Amino acid sequence: MGMLYKRGNVFWVKFYVDGQPVRESTGTAKESEAKRFLKDREGRVATGQPIIPKADRVRVDELLDDLRAHYATTGQRQLREADTRLVPLKSFFTGIRAVAVKGAMLTEYIHRRQAATVANGTINRELSMLGTAFRLGVENGKVFRLPIIHQLKEANPRQGFFEEGQFLAVRKHLPVDLQVAVTIMYTYGWRLGEVMALQLSQVDLKAGTLRLEPGTTKNTEGRVVYLTPELTTLLSAQISRVKLLSRQMGRVLPDLFTHLSGCYQGTPRRDFRKAWGKALKAVGLAGWLLHDFRRTAVRNMERTGVPRSIAMKMTGHKTESVYRRYAIVCEQDLKEAMQRLTGTFTGTAHASAVASQS
Repeated sequence: MGMLYKRGNVFWVKFYVDGQPVRESTGTAKESEAKRFLKDREGRVATGQPIIPKADRVRVDELLDDLRAHYATTGQRQLREADTRLVPLKSFFTGIRAVAVKGAMLTEYIHRRQAATVANGTINRELSMLGTAFRLGVENGKVFRLPIIHQLKEANPRQGFFEEGQFLAVRKHLPVDLQVAVTIMYTYGWRLGEVMALQLSQVDLKAGTLRLEPGTTKNTEGRVVYLTPELTTLLSAQISRVKLLSRQMGRVLPDLFTHLSGCYQGTPRRDFRKAWGKALKAVGLAGWLLHDFRRTAVRNMERTGVPRSIAMKMTGHKTESVYRRYAIVCEQDLKEAMQRLTGTFTGTAHASAVASQS
């Protein structure tokens, strides 16, 4: 049988493995947590599982490394996205023991991130990943306690979206290939990274489809959409431009969006924020985001009555709760609803007028 005892304010445990006594610090002054630690150790001994001594010496960066390896192995999360969350966590917590991660230290992390003008929503995502690392550590027997992590209040979701006239005005000031890219984003609500990573092989003009391969999207699921007549024309012209450049350069260019001229000619385009900023400035919409196309597409689908289950497959929203955040009701929508109710909207008649005619 194991036992608890104290050294200073910290509980230690004593248990036996193959008849030999093992003493280990629990790293906590709370008796309830120490008892759980002892039960874990006794359970491991009884089932023949390995005992990892000196749990109080496990460091946070080790837990974060384990989490990244877990994502790499299971594919549960894209590593590029995970790394953006892990970098600030490792910068702050490297060298710190897991047992030391408590309220004051978490508050200090939050203060530093806020001082760097990082949004509360981003900080919440980082803290969530830290909690996941600790839960994995518990499963691996490296830690026995989960820190209490409080979420911060986040700003209200951004309300920006493009009306058709605004979209057309901005698009007109972009290079022809980028006009194709923003039209895809405006129509289907696809993310910038998803669109700019498209390959020629993902466009099937004969079938009239555009697809994203599994594993290339944020939720790792593939997507297939049917092309509008406008996008069929735009994509056909873009493919012709890329193939012409391929012949001129004497090599195959697989990317749909490739630099067509300049010092980067023939290399893939991955971003166009500079060109985007210039186009916005030209029409007086400075500050609008490419991600606003995602809200715009959702709003347009809601307006036109596309079933939500179908719309989510097109935009790539995995949960309806997240999709609803993008299904913004604008002032014009509310005005039109009121007009329908009062019979003043074009094509409707007031109920009393209908009754008087019957």
